[in-house]
Amino acid sequence: MLGMHFTPVEVFHEYIMPQIADRLKDYLWVDMFCGEGNLILPMLEYIDPDERLEFFRKHMMCFDIDGGAVERSIQNARRYGIPPDIAGENIRIRDTLKDYPALDGEYPVFHITNPPYLYLGYIKKQSEAYRHRAYFHGENAGYQDLYQIAMMNDLRHGIDNMIYIVPSNFLFADAGTRKIREDFLTRYRIESCFIFERRIFSFTGTNVMILGFQRSQSPIDKMEFEAMRVNRHIERKRYVLYRENNFRPGNEYQDYVRNNFKPDHPVIRFYLTYDEVIKNPGSNRVVLVDSKDYKHGDYAKETFYVNDDLYDSIRSNPLYVRTVDKGTPEGRSGLYWIADDFDADGVFVKGPTYRTSPIQVFLQPRLTENESRALMAIFNRKLNEMREKSNSDFMTTYKYSDSSAYVRKYLGLKQVREIINTISIDELKGAGAYNGTMP
Repeated sequence: MLGMHFTPVEVFHEYIMPQIADRLKDYLWVDMFCGEGNLILPMLEYIDPDERLEFFRKHMMCFDIDGGAVERSIQNARRYGIPPDIAGENIRIRDTLKDYPALDGEYPVFHITNPPYLYLGYIKKQSEAYRHRAYFHGENAGYQDLYQIAMMNDLRHGIDNMIYIVPSNFLFADAGTRKIREDFLTRYRIESCFIFERRIFSFTGTNVMILGFQRSQSPIDKMEFEAMRVNRHIERKRYVLYRENNFRPGNEYQDYVRNNFKPDHPVIRFYLTYDEVIKNPGSNRVVLVDSKDYKHGDYAKETFYVNDDLYDSIRSNPLYVRTVDKGTPEGRSGLYWIADDFDADGVFVKGPTYRTSPIQVFLQPRLTENESRALMAIFNRKLNEMREKSNSDFMTTYKYSDSSAYVRKYLGLKQVREIINTISIDELKGAGAYNGTMP
């Protein structure tokens, strides 16, 4: 299945086994997406060799849609002394997203898994993934990723305890995870959390976390837990999540934009479209960046001739949003000056808009150059202060990069608007002549 990433066995020994070491004989340990079995079978190393066969029969069940993965898992079981014919009884081919197995038995189920990650937006665009759309119908309508369907399957089947390896954006993203957080985290508390800020899978740049869940007997409005952020060292951080904030970290940010809203803020509009440029021909020359034509480290530029109104609009709105961190200290998300970065007058988008490309912004009322530079400085100062205070938890995690100096984040356009709304027109007028710094 697309979206599968096999888990290194070291992940089990280092991060999962310490959580369950004193409970091995209390549960039926299940992995619905077992791959090579590296989240379940290594338990056998902690069982006396003469007890392993009985333990495997009574305490382990593994499933995977991929027959090749199931066969490799059966062969891995041999390393622990489990004959293939017996291993095949408890390691089975099954599409558990579509066909959830009956798990009635002597012991309660504890589900440990690394489910497939495949975003619905990708599925709709890629022909090889198109068949996966069927998973998102019926009761799964509205969810945005295969791993979210896996979690909801467990919820619907009454599983009390789980450990999931999921994308970090399960907590940190906004639109793509709002529904799963609302539906799932009102029923399950987070008991343990490891946030990986380094690569643990060889073939994907997706940032992941390991979350331990326990079912709650009553609806949850608030939860607290300690997380371990794992990079070159381990940093502990206490999180408090509220249902009113959709269980998303970054309460400092939410409180700030809510409490500092300014009624006289500039009104912002995003994107200069190709259609807008073409429909406003004239005699004024402008050089525009093509935000979707990026080659050899640079964006392509085109020259257009536009009418007076569009020319004035482009020239009086010299700022663009960099929505994705570049990974360098000077390349953080924020508002930046188009002419300084691209030696151009504006940025246009042709066809569907991509929110990871540079986006020109248009403000009302129109600002002077000094006011625009003041806005850029104030906006970036506020944004980076909030990032520093919250470790950027209010932003969506972008793809992992080995060369990055920090975890790259995505700045949403909703957040750009919210921060702009905390800056008043009077504040910009009072900034005076811009001299490169802001108090």
